[in-house]
Amino acid sequence: MEKQKEFEAAIEKVLELLGEDPKREGLLKTPSRVAKAWDFLTEGYSQDPKEILNKALFTSSNDEMVVVRDIEFYSTCEHHMLPIIGRAHVAYIPDGNVVGLSKIPRIVNVFARRLQIQEQMTEQIADAISETINPKGVAVVIHARHMCMEMRGVEKI
Repeated sequence: MEKQKEFEAAIEKVLELLGEDPKREGLLKTPSRVAKAWDFLTEGYSQDPKEILNKALFTSSNDEMVVVRDIEFYSTCEHHMLPIIGRAHVAYIPDGNVVGLSKIPRIVNVFARRLQIQEQMTEQIADAISETINPKGVAVVIHARHMCMEMRGVEKI
């Protein structure tokens, strides 16, 4: 609760620095809403990807590639704190273990819900799968739109 109040005070200060009146009707609850939103958008910091994967790890003789495609994610650029919107494709070749398919999108979200850069997120997903499942190989491909490029700066898609 103390963290929530500090966050709200910080957002109120940002509104003032932008030249807004945090006491006007449309902004009265904005600091609280923003604090709750950021709590959700950064919940990945409090989640352990290895714990999530280990809860659904199964012995298997399968040695064919497992692919989960088009995992939609929303993240936040660590440089500008603006949205990153994209899709991840995750594949691995089992070596005695498989993981429940629903856990793969959960792992993507664990890392997406942190301040990120696309390159780091790709590596973190691959490392978590590699270190937990111990597959013969793992691949992660991410394509995303970066609002820090589209909304400001170079303004290119």
